[in-house]
Order: sequence, then structure tokens, then C-alpha cells
Amino acid sequence: MTSAVLLVDLDAFYASVELRRRPELQDRPVVVGSAGPRGVVMSATYDARARGVHAGQPVGRARRLCPQAVFLPPDPDEYALASTGVMELLHSLARRVEPVSLDEAYLDLAGVPGDPLGLARHIRAAIAAEQSLTASVGIGPSKLVAKLAATASKPDGLREVAPEQVADFLRPLPAAGLPGVGERTAELLGRFGLHTVADLADTPRATLRRMLGAAAGDQLHRLAQGVDDRPVVPYRAERSLGAEHTYPADTDDPEVVERTLLALSGATAARLRAARLAARTVTLKIRFHDFTTITRSRTLPEPVDLARDLHAAAAALHRALHLQRARIRLVGLRAEGLVSAAGRAVQPALGEREHGWREVERTVDAVSRRFGDGAVRPASLIDHRPTGGPGHHAGPSSVGGTTARTSAEWSIAPSVDPSTTGRRTV
Repeated sequence: MTSAVLLVDLDAFYASVELRRRPELQDRPVVVGSAGPRGVVMSATYDARARGVHAGQPVGRARRLCPQAVFLPPDPDEYALASTGVMELLHSLARRVEPVSLDEAYLDLAGVPGDPLGLARHIRAAIAAEQSLTASVGIGPSKLVAKLAATASKPDGLREVAPEQVADFLRPLPAAGLPGVGERTAELLGRFGLHTVADLADTPRATLRRMLGAAAGDQLHRLAQGVDDRPVVPYRAERSLGAEHTYPADTDDPEVVERTLLALSGATAARLRAARLAARTVTLKIRFHDFTTITRSRTLPEPVDLARDLHAAAAALHRALHLQRARIRLVGLRAEGLVSAAGRAVQPALGEREHGWREVERTVDAVSRRFGDGAVRPASLIDHRPTGGPGHHAGPSSVGGTTARTSAEWSIAPSVDPSTTGRRTV
């Protein structure tokens, strides 16, 4: 192969990381999922998958399908650490590496010396030796073929598809395996007898356009023919950062919502500062009990990276909705319009102390790096600890309490040893 794309896909990543530090569970099905009655499965070992468990499934259903499984809460920091080790390895081997998630990355092998198959074997061996994880690797002339080859080789496998083999490789595959074919599209195609890639490849493009619309029909026709000219993009600027929380039970308490926004603001601001970014826009997301979802945004006079500023904007957006005790299922906050914080002039407000909120939140960052997330947090959250780290389904609980506030009331959390730190204000 003169040019090729290689996809590295870590097998059952979150569950595999948990097994790495809990070797006594090697012979048990393991499921990683967020807690609570509305928790969802994030990863599962292959023996759990054989019993019908899969990512995105409610944890309650997973327990019924596989009651013998060990259910573990997610540990985002540990997964990020393992991912960083793998990505550093890949960047040392190829100039053009495109991470698409914590557990998946494309490599453009143009200009990389040696045989692609030999490189793939080296990558798999290095990941096993350095991280005690397994990876499935696909090699093909395009991203599409590399991705499908890796999927076909799972778990812990390797598959290479040469250009002249693409048609024979693709045609037997299920149509649902192609990018963009979700559950509803697959159901629609099935009603017309289109179940495999071969079925799609043999269908006139005009027919697919009538069925799916012009853009989707054209794309599916190209992919079924094995045509995919997407390049490997070595860097993609992050467009937004944020976090969401799904409540264990619907809440209609505005104070609970504002405490949630305070916790999400703190998590998002810490990520902004770690990435040396600042946000021009704050977006609030509300999902109601009937799954109706609304978003509201506010563009700020200056880019910000402080929880105080994010929370003030999000809370104002929430209050402007005048929800009047509407039942809320999920709250989310996103920082958008990201710009580099390097060299950004910070204009202090009139009468503001020389050393104020920026120093407080940087101190919180430093303590959190040493003692863990949540070691220091606003006093209004002390008795309402998050049920998990920031993410799609993590955040503060929905119990009652005092109104959220961003005044200088930060306290050492009870999780820190009081004998060494005390319970003090910072």
C-alpha cells in the first residue's frame, strides 16, 4: 500500500481501564455507568455485551440483562490519563494523528516509513505493554474502510483492506454499519429491502435521494461505493466546553437548578483554564420531564474563564425563562465562542480588589490537582456533593438547600483529611 489510513480503537475502553486496576474482576462481566435510576451504560466488557448490554442503555435494563455483572461508576480522570498515554505513543509514530475520542484515533500513514501492517502490530504490542490495554486496528485506503476494518476485527484484532479489496470487503456488511445510518434510517432502508452495503451500492443514487433527501442520499451512495475523501485532520480546535447533569428525579425547585449551574460552572471554568481558553458565550440547556429541550445563550462583553462569570450568565438565563415550577429532567451549561486566554487583557471592575476571584479560582485549581476534584467548592454545595465528575450525566444531587451563590464562601470539602487541612476558608 503506497498510502493508507490506520484507525486505532481501544477495546471496551472504560471497562478495560477498570479491569486494569481491578484484576480480580477479570472473570466477571463489568459495566461502567453513571449512578442513579436514570444512569446510562458508558462501557461494558464483551461478556456483558454478549448478554445484550451496550453503551447508552439505561443501567436498570443492563442490571436485568446481566445481574451477575459488576457495576462501577466512571472515573474520567483515570480514563483521560490512559488515553493521554496512548495518544502520545501514536503521535511519536506518525505526523498526522487525528484523535476522535478518548479511545479512538486515525493515523495518516503517508510518509511514514515501513509496512502499515508491521506498524499496526507494533502499536498493538506497545499499547499492551505500556497501558495493559488491548486495541483493535483497521487499515484501509480511507477513513471509512479503516473504521469498518477495525470494527470487523474486534475485539483485540487487526485487519488490513487493500484498495483492490474494498468492494468485496464492504458489500456483505450491514447497511447500519455505515456512518450516518442510525436506527431510524436503518429501519427506513429495511422497509425498502435495503439491508446490506451491497443493496445500497446497487440502488440508483436518485432513488436514495428520494428516500432520504438529497444530502443524505448522495452521502450514502458515495459511502456504499467505498468513496470517502475525508482527510486525517491532525488538530481540531475545540469549539465548546461544558457539562450536563440528569437529576435522579425531576425537579421543579429553582434553587436546586441554580446550585446545579454553580457546580457545572465550576467544572467548566476549570476545564477552560486548564486548556488556556476563555469563552465569549454561555449557553444554558434545559430538558423537561417530557424530553422537550430548550437552549438559551448569552454573549458576554469580554471572554471569561471564571466560574463566577459563567454562573452569573447561566443563572440570569434561567431566571429569564420564568419556568414557574416546571419539572426539569436535565440541566446543561456550555462555554462557547472559545478564544485563547494567552495574553488576554483582564479589565478589573471598578472598585474590585487587586487580588480577587481569579486568584481564588486558581487556588481552587491547585488544591484540586493535589487532592482531587471537589476538594474545594462553594459553601452552598458542601452538603450537596455531586454524584460524579463533570460529564454528560454527572453533577450535584437534587436535594433541597440554600440558594446557590458565588460569594467568597469556598471551603475545604469533608473528603480532605481535616487533620492536615482543617475546615477553613480559602
